[in-house]
Parts: sequence; C-alpha cells; structure tokens
Amino acid sequence: MMQNKNFLEEIKFQIRHGKMTNKLIIINVGVFVLIQLLMAIQRLTESKDGSFINNIFGLDTHIGGFLMRPWGLITSIFSHFDLWHLLFNMLFLYFAGKFFETIFDQKRLLATYLIGGIIGGLIELLAHYLFFYNSSNSPFVVGASGSIMAIFAAIAFYSPNTKVMLFGVLPIRLFILAVFFLLKDIIGIGHEDGIAHFAHIGGAILGVISVQNTYSQRNIITFTLKIFKNLSTFNFGSKKQTKKTFRAKSDETYNYEKKMKQEKTDVILDKIAKSGYESLNKAEKDFLFNQSNK
Repeated sequence: MMQNKNFLEEIKFQIRHGKMTNKLIIINVGVFVLIQLLMAIQRLTESKDGSFINNIFGLDTHIGGFLMRPWGLITSIFSHFDLWHLLFNMLFLYFAGKFFETIFDQKRLLATYLIGGIIGGLIELLAHYLFFYNSSNSPFVVGASGSIMAIFAAIAFYSPNTKVMLFGVLPIRLFILAVFFLLKDIIGIGHEDGIAHFAHIGGAILGVISVQNTYSQRNIITFTLKIFKNLSTFNFGSKKQTKKTFRAKSDETYNYEKKMKQEKTDVILDKIAKSGYESLNKAEKDFLFNQSNK
C-alpha cells in the first residue's frame, strides 16, 4: 500500500535520494527562506543596516571587500533576495539540470554548477575592477544565474541540434537559445540594470569549455572530479585495499568502456534531436536513466 509523504518527508527523501538538480533547487530555496527570515528580523528591529546579510550571502565586487569576504564566491551562487529572481532561476535550473543529467552524471552537474558560478563571479569581480569601479549600483552580486548558464551552455554546445519546445509550441535548437542568451548579456554590458552580465558570460564560457574533450584529463570538470575522487579514496588505514581497487580495471579497458558508452549516448541524443524523447524505446530510456544516476 502506497504511503503519501508529507512535505518535510519529501524534502528529506529528495536530499538523500533525489537527483542533483532537485538537491540544488532545495538548497537555493532554503537559502532564500533564511535570507527572508533575516530580512524580517531586520525590519522588526528597525535596523537600516543591511550590510550583515550582504556580507554573508553576497559577492562583494570591490576588491577590498572581496579579499575580506572571499566566501561570497560560494554563498552568492546559492542566494537570491527577490522572489521572482529565485523563481526564474529555479525554473531555468530545473530545465537545464534535468536535461544535463540525461547526458552526464550528477557529480558532473554539481561540479559544473560550482565551477561555473565561481568563474562567473571572478569575471564579474574583474570587470567591476576594470570598468565599473565608480558605478552607482550596489557592489554586491547574488544569484545562481552564472552557474545555470554554465549548465545550459554545456548541454547546448554538447548537443546543439537537440530541439526544445519554446512556450510549448515553437521547436527551437538548444544552440540557438544559448546564443540568444549570450548575445542578450553582451548587449546588456554597461547598462546599470542590476544584472551581473559578466557573471552570466563567465558561466557560459566555462560551460562551453567543460564539454571540449569531455573525458580528457585536461578537461577542467573531469580533472576536478578526478582530484576529489582521489581525495575521497585516499585512506591511510587501507592502502592495500585502495591499490587493489585501482587495479581492478586497466586504463585501456576503462577508457574503452567509457568511449563505447559515450558513443551510445551520442546516438540516443541524435535520435532525440531528430524525433523527440518519446521515439526512444525502453532500453534506450533505461540506458539514459542509468547513465544519469551514476
């Protein structure tokens, strides 16, 4: 007999067993709720000093402020102060993240999100230092847009001919959408519209780079994942067991199997691009699902 989960149980289930896209959305929403609670406390205490919230959750684009609060590179990519900003970004993340996970694995999604956001933040920081030091806009930047642009650009340049239904009626290629968003940010440079255009562009650049020679050790995402994998498997108390694990497969066998899986994935993606997801048979859908869960 099926038992319906309540809201908190569903959240716990998604955090433990859900896809990485769902986990990232939950973190972003949770941080937004925390920020709103802190803002409510600030209003109740009639405090006009909002620097405490900005200093924790925002990326200070003034060099001096950034050096004092470098954690903003991380906290800012999970933070939103405005509800509509959050809703738009989470819808975009849900679409891009779900598609990303049908092509790559969840660890790669997380790495692309984090590195894309960090690179976007650094480029935004550099741009403010070079061009907008005396800008009247707030020096603080928040939002997951740079991270999401990295994810979207990655799938758009990896599978450019895949079509999506814009507004549910207009088929358009992912590559065209990615170019549109990129041009929109380039045109927006210099306008004091409160949008971190350089962060978006930086994230998009990382996304494009991340799918060049995807599984090469020189690929920035693959290299980062390998470092963290080596760190996680490094155990002083079980060196022999670790060595045995690494020798279970030769490099040639591992690379060959990875190449075969990637070629099969590419064939399925081409089929989706030409005939849509529903044209896949059960075996092909199961293969994509299993690949996204690794």
